[in-house]
Amino acid sequence: MRSLLATISLLLSLVAQAADRPNIVWIVSEDNSKHWLRLYQEDGAAMPNIERLAAKGLVFQNAFSNAPVCSVARSTLITGSYAPRIGAQYHRRAAMAPMPDGLRMFPYYLRQAGYYTTNNSKTDYNLSDKEMWDESSSQATYRKRKSGQPFFHVQNFGRTHEGQLHFTKEFMANNPTNANPDEMNVFPYHPNTPTFRYTYAKYHDHHAEVDAQMGEFLDGLRKDGVAEDTIVFYYGDHGGVLPRGKGYAYESGLNIPLVVYVPEKWKHLSPVKAGSEVEAFVSFIDFGPTVMNLAGVKVPDTLDGTPFLGKGVRARDLDRRDEVFGYADRFDEKYDLVRTFRKGKFKYMRNYQPFNFDGLHNEYRYRMLAYQEWLAKYKTEELSGIQNQFFEPRAPEALYDIEADPHEVNNLAGDPEYADVLKDLRQRLTRHVKRISDLSFIPESVMVNDALANPVQYGQDNKRRIATLVDTANLNLLPFPDAEKGIARALASNDPLVRYWGAIVCSSFGKEASQFVDTAKALANGDSYNLVRARAAEFLALIGAADPRETLYDTLRNAKDEVEANLILNTVTLLHEGKPGYEFEIGPELFPESWREDDRGNVSRRLRYYE
Repeated sequence: MRSLLATISLLLSLVAQAADRPNIVWIVSEDNSKHWLRLYQEDGAAMPNIERLAAKGLVFQNAFSNAPVCSVARSTLITGSYAPRIGAQYHRRAAMAPMPDGLRMFPYYLRQAGYYTTNNSKTDYNLSDKEMWDESSSQATYRKRKSGQPFFHVQNFGRTHEGQLHFTKEFMANNPTNANPDEMNVFPYHPNTPTFRYTYAKYHDHHAEVDAQMGEFLDGLRKDGVAEDTIVFYYGDHGGVLPRGKGYAYESGLNIPLVVYVPEKWKHLSPVKAGSEVEAFVSFIDFGPTVMNLAGVKVPDTLDGTPFLGKGVRARDLDRRDEVFGYADRFDEKYDLVRTFRKGKFKYMRNYQPFNFDGLHNEYRYRMLAYQEWLAKYKTEELSGIQNQFFEPRAPEALYDIEADPHEVNNLAGDPEYADVLKDLRQRLTRHVKRISDLSFIPESVMVNDALANPVQYGQDNKRRIATLVDTANLNLLPFPDAEKGIARALASNDPLVRYWGAIVCSSFGKEASQFVDTAKALANGDSYNLVRARAAEFLALIGAADPRETLYDTLRNAKDEVEANLILNTVTLLHEGKPGYEFEIGPELFPESWREDDRGNVSRRLRYYE
């Protein structure tokens, strides 16, 4: 009898605990920034199911994915941590990073607290962990939980993914869109052509399709009788896929839609009333902590993010949230290093390698007809000045007033009226990358070999070194006469990575740095560090001071691994596509067979480009 009573008592206790904790669901659409939804933009795609959810929920105006591409954004999301701090910032990863010491992917903590955790079905993380999902598959569902058990469920929808716009000219000719191409409002940096208008319209159609799919899922919650016990998040996993969106650290790549529906039963967990627009800045580092806070689970102190809903969060706390940090690094075979810091309406963008122009070739990206046409029109000089920007070197830093210039085409960095804002945001970003020991200042091949066993600890152990690399990189923000002595010291440094960044700074200044030609020639011909040789050759080639080809062929033959080779191949492609333009003979004989076995590998992608 005692045993029976004890069992009944335990079951009642579990039921009571479940009643005190909400279910939480994420519905996720792939590859769509807020700029594509009618909910945010008058001429955006109609999504009636999401709009109905929003009418009774919270619409976040300033939600960000931190990174503009799947694996990096999702790694940020699942860990609540900045990807460049934990070694998860490259898409596609060269190797899987471990979770930081003492930290688990956040669903693990929910599961330990009694939640049934399921994911259907995309993961795409750049880190490894286990035991966070009861099930993660295309069949995963919250319906398999125990009676009365609270659940956290993620439902992914892929119809808006970039790959859905990889159609042919024949497809375009034979498949009319539901949305009217002639009614599309083409962004000012895109050419207003039939191809672009059709692609816009097709993307609108995909939004309508994914909305219908999400509507069916929401109906399922109601039919299962759990809708009023369930807090629902809808968000996009990063920016939209028309050219200059996904993969780029502009708002079109980072500023995502976010709607949160909080049922009446759980309204005490929301600091603002239903039907509100929320101006607070939130980002993917905050989503995991928010879910844990809603579930009553202690949030680990080691996370970078903080809750924006749940117990203890007040409306005035949201009012103070007006900053966000963003990052863009390698996307498949194409390298870049961009960091952003937004505070209120002003956004600061730091292009650490400004000569590495946005439109540099990327195999997957250029499968889209719109990308191909944009490049073709640039080559035939058919574009306006704004439309040319994508294919030309950038300024080392940019400042945008997002309210006045939502498409980020008017750089205010040189305007004296904004000098104080520029200085403030530049300092904020510099402090931030130093504080987190941003691992992208270590070349990826070095990071993989030296840091990936424990990226966070490596960052802490090398905090001073990384800060020195940041300061070296920042020499290109100075007038050249003020930077000259610093560049000379960098090129003569005993630290090869300081020399590496010194050469990059020379490339940023271009012909202004011509006095370093002899030094660069000595580095290109005889430096002990392969990547320094490649960067020195890059500088010499960009200003037409020396033919880089023999040096770059030699560095490719001497590359220690595929990651290093791909970094050098980025320089090769830059010098081929950019001015003055060099012809290269890049063949498989330059690389070991093992680097060429994977068709999706970055060396394989570049080899196909040079076929």
